Amino acid sequence: MFHIFQYQPLRLITQNSLSSMCLKLILSRPVAFAQIWKSWFSSHSLLGKKNIILMGPPGAGKTTTGRIVGQKLDCPVIDIDDDVLETTWNMSVSEKLQDVGYEEFLEEEGKALLTVSASGSVISLSGSNPMHAAGMRHIKKNGIVVYLDVPTTVIMNRLKSKGMDRIVGLSPGISLKDILQFRKQFYKRWFDIRVLCGGDVAAEVVAEKVLDAVKRYQDSELETFISTRSFKSGRSMEEDSHKLYFSDVVTQGLALDGGLFVPERGLPEFTAEEWQGLIEATYVERAQVILERCIHPADIPASKLAEIIETAYGENFSCSKVAPIRHLAGNQFLLELFHGPTASFKDFALQLVPHLFAYCIPRSCNYLILVATSGDTGSAVLDGFSRLHDTDKQRIALVNFFPEDGVSPIQKSQMIACQKENAWSVGVKSDFDFCQTAIKQIFTNSDFTGFLTVEYGTALAAANSINWARLLPQIVYHASAYLDLVHQGIISFGSPVDICIPTGNFGNMLAAFYAKMMGIPIRKCICASNENNVLTDFIRRGVYDLRGRKLISSFSPAVDILKSSNLERYLHLITNEDGQLVTQLFNQLENQGHFQLQKDLLGKLQQDIVAGWCSDEDCLAAIHSVYSTTGYILDTHTAVAKVVADRLQDRTCPIIISSTAHYSKFAPAILRALRIAEINQNPLSQLHLLSSYSALPPIHWGLLETLKKTGNGDHQVCAADMSVLMSHIETLIQNHFM
Repeated sequence: MFHIFQYQPLRLITQNSLSSMCLKLILSRPVAFAQIWKSWFSSHSLLGKKNIILMGPPGAGKTTTGRIVGQKLDCPVIDIDDDVLETTWNMSVSEKLQDVGYEEFLEEEGKALLTVSASGSVISLSGSNPMHAAGMRHIKKNGIVVYLDVPTTVIMNRLKSKGMDRIVGLSPGISLKDILQFRKQFYKRWFDIRVLCGGDVAAEVVAEKVLDAVKRYQDSELETFISTRSFKSGRSMEEDSHKLYFSDVVTQGLALDGGLFVPERGLPEFTAEEWQGLIEATYVERAQVILERCIHPADIPASKLAEIIETAYGENFSCSKVAPIRHLAGNQFLLELFHGPTASFKDFALQLVPHLFAYCIPRSCNYLILVATSGDTGSAVLDGFSRLHDTDKQRIALVNFFPEDGVSPIQKSQMIACQKENAWSVGVKSDFDFCQTAIKQIFTNSDFTGFLTVEYGTALAAANSINWARLLPQIVYHASAYLDLVHQGIISFGSPVDICIPTGNFGNMLAAFYAKMMGIPIRKCICASNENNVLTDFIRRGVYDLRGRKLISSFSPAVDILKSSNLERYLHLITNEDGQLVTQLFNQLENQGHFQLQKDLLGKLQQDIVAGWCSDEDCLAAIHSVYSTTGYILDTHTAVAKVVADRLQDRTCPIIISSTAHYSKFAPAILRALRIAEINQNPLSQLHLLSSYSALPPIHWGLLETLKKTGNGDHQVCAADMSVLMSHIETLIQNHFM
């Protein structure tokens, strides 16, 4: 068997002789002793008995990177090709491949890998090692597998320049590109950490990235969360000792002090080279890379996260690109976010979050998820949680509160039709702001939540955009849209773009700003409101004022919101995480109905965001105009953004307009915009009428099927009263879990 153990002479020295030797060395050569100790300690504290295992395609730089990492850690280095395979076979790898052929080579290579026994070493695998399952299981037992992820085009250029001809599997009729793509499935199966390696990144830089990645992997303490209302200077030792991680904030939803969770050390930043390495990637691949950096593997391992992402964005989306970008006119591009099962951008988070939630929650407790919706969230969250495995449905249930008379007929029909055995919709005789405020108050009512836990063994959780996990998938599609413009040759990487988003609860806008912080060159975020334009007033004047304001029902109901929850996270950022100030501002809003930003903070805000609003009349006019000139139908929310973009953009760079929903969800308003005189009140009839227009995009594939299932069906309706809502919650828990 092939053995390499880290040489550890100190283990062979007795304690007394060690003390004597150390004392002599310290006295005679203190600097030398310090250097030796520093080298020994850094190697041992990072590796211990574990190995760092470098994996990736041929040409990824595993051998060179491994040597540099080994030098930095002062530990043994094993190159599987040179030190194991060629030594074992007594011939070169290319000769062995030619001698035994592809199938037999993989088997012989795997057997050789099974003989390797090492501790505290850096091991560079061959490009084909991951294709042998038994060999990889063996080598992974005592190691951290680091995937050197290099773009396929870069690998092909490297191999071509080196004239390499020993690629396992290369044969007539099978291209090098095909082999590299085929192997990715095996790399994804085995890695613990991914390191992005661009085309021109020096091996020394890659080695440092490997070490940083291993340190991150071993220390989840670095990625904790705090509340937007936490006072850093006044935190007690008990609060500091009770650290919260990703899995905690996913299940808890809202902080106990009423604030929202944010990562204590901020979001990860990608280099320009790392972003450019994702230009050729698919949407799913981009999502995996971005979310791996935002979710620590101690919370969700990379392999499990990949499985969840592929489940979320696979067959559930009708477009293979998931979030395609389409040229509209001039410098305007539409980011189509409506190809999911319920036809809105909410599907991006809510096809993913239920699986994250199910993985993170403890098995010893049942969970009831509370959701408030102004329209699109309802059907999306019901659909997402209904797709969980049956065993998860038994311990996870959901209740969706929506304004009974404040959503479109089709949205309401969707929410009713999407009810399942573990998911229900409840109409509330009020507006969205009441529903959202009620949920926040329920979460902070420790008497009620404690009673549910003790009496029924059930905890409450949130799936609204106040839940941190809801924001992460939205960062992905903003980043992906930019990369698609680069891929299509519209811009080169580094060129700025503006983003215009119809905005109500500020989550989508915040996600775009987060994408900017992570390295996507977004110049301005444009906030588009309807006649409920409290956000526009705030961004322009710095005064958030709800006094005397009443919610106005509009043709764009998803942004009929006056209290924008995620604004709190943004203000926490621009106040340099001043939880005391954030608490003061939002307490004042709650108690007095208004607050005002300091002049310097308003200046910071206006560097990032500009805002405008659009009337219903202008919204419908925009829908008619765009259809007349392009044959494309905008939904009412996208039309709001189009009107505001037309008014505020300076046309010096491309502008990406978030198309947040499919127009068929708002058929009455669309038919009115298209100037149809007779509008049937039946939602199904409205969709059939719209389909006769042969417009772009076609009628949404999922809406017709959903509306055919149950018609209007049944749902519960309750008064706008906290005690009534809490009674509903208790009854639902009794019926489902007891």
